[in-house]
Amino acid sequence: MESKTAAPRRTRRRTSPAPDITAPDAFHASPVSLAQTRFGFLSGDQISDLRRRSLDLLADYGVVIIHPRARAALLAAGATPGRDADRLRFPRQLVEEAIAEAPRDFALAGKRRALDLAIPRVDGGFVMRTGTGAHGYVDPRDTKYRNLDLKAVREMAAVASGLNQIGFIAHPFVHGVPEVTADVHSFAEMVSHTDKHCWMQPYGKENIEFLLKVAAVAAGGEAALKAHPITSVITCSFSPLEFKYMDTEVILQAGALGLPLHACSLPSAGGTAPLSSAGLVLMAAAEILSMLTVTHVLAPGTPVIAVPLMFTLDMRTGSALQSCPESIQAASMAVQLMKQGFGLPTHTYGSGSDTPDADHQSMAERALITQTVALSGADILGGVGQLECATVFSPVQAVLDDEVGAMVRRFMQPAEISAEALNWEEMLKVRAGGHFLDSGHTLALCRDQHQPGVFLRQRRDDYEKSGRRTAFDAARDKALSLIASAPEQGVLAEDQRREIADIVAAADRFIVDAVHHGSGTQVI
Repeated sequence: MESKTAAPRRTRRRTSPAPDITAPDAFHASPVSLAQTRFGFLSGDQISDLRRRSLDLLADYGVVIIHPRARAALLAAGATPGRDADRLRFPRQLVEEAIAEAPRDFALAGKRRALDLAIPRVDGGFVMRTGTGAHGYVDPRDTKYRNLDLKAVREMAAVASGLNQIGFIAHPFVHGVPEVTADVHSFAEMVSHTDKHCWMQPYGKENIEFLLKVAAVAAGGEAALKAHPITSVITCSFSPLEFKYMDTEVILQAGALGLPLHACSLPSAGGTAPLSSAGLVLMAAAEILSMLTVTHVLAPGTPVIAVPLMFTLDMRTGSALQSCPESIQAASMAVQLMKQGFGLPTHTYGSGSDTPDADHQSMAERALITQTVALSGADILGGVGQLECATVFSPVQAVLDDEVGAMVRRFMQPAEISAEALNWEEMLKVRAGGHFLDSGHTLALCRDQHQPGVFLRQRRDDYEKSGRRTAFDAARDKALSLIASAPEQGVLAEDQRREIADIVAAADRFIVDAVHHGSGTQVI
């Protein structure tokens, strides 16, 4: 019979490097670089080919620019008229100059410096952000769907502020306010209820000035906003290869303040882009490079983030899909092209689902897209909490997405291959029927294992005793706890809240009157 005498205690060792005291998240880097953990569909030659074709498309055909001031500046910078009205060709030299001079390192600031986000991250990893543009809301209390309102915005801010993988927050569309100023109301509510960086999305050209005034008040003044941009702004193309007046005006006004711009292309394969992953990527690349070039001419030195948001039309239903295999593949390819081909910081959907509910399909689709896009090298993974192809937000789903983000971040940490990491000496002398439970190597590493927040690791008996509570139940409890503990008045001082309320009221007076009566006197 084998002796039950305990084996002598061994000296504890720790493999190098030692794990950081703080687990990596949106605001804390991994102790090891994640940049070497990469996946991609494109070869180096294919990236070079797509890069060349992107530049050729802009030089030979061009894009439609209807903003008079922008057209004049671009023509003065070397652009030439295209084949049809309002189209401009961008010579290769001008685009290459814009690429070369684009800032490569900058920050998306929070209201506190501890919440600043370095883009790109020093560890080569990613940050996550909530979904934007949602019209619907799934209430975490009863899982019922309703139109998204200002109360939901406050709840979104509370949940996202308490999730450590989420680096910044996007404001959604809201109901219950004038539709033409919904962006001003929503952004004002969001920026007032979180200390994290907020992503601004204007809905109309008249709204931009009001939105920027709200941001300045929340930052503590225009000078403070310029020094620490607590907001960054989306500017979009109108696929294929066109740009609305509003989006060009965004570049002018946000660029004047030095606010980072998310140059966003949203082509749909089979609709506004060819029905192939390669064609979809090429369309997105050309549109993003156009916005980069316009920014270079109108607001040189402004940080620009490449945002290829890839959709595929379901040819049976006509629905746009963000999480089908074709869209996920195209997103990965677009990240490779913008990062490796052009050296630009890149942001795309890294979460989200095409299903209307936070169900099994949702978890499968978003787990696939998160892993694929993160491994492709994206700096920012968007879409946390979003369902039904970015039209619905679920706080419970956001908590589950935060969990997936933490898992993928840990998954991407490269494994150390060394005699010490392998526990080589002990492997050479482990006895028959032995184990490594009492190994100093095991003791040194056991506390460094990833620990889930809401995902379950229960045995069957404990699961049954809990009434079969699932990860969804745990995520709902966490979401409700974060909502309940959030400060009711938000994070701004009373005088800031009053000033922002005055700006929102002025936006309603001016913009609503201008839309309905064709006039309006701007008073702020």
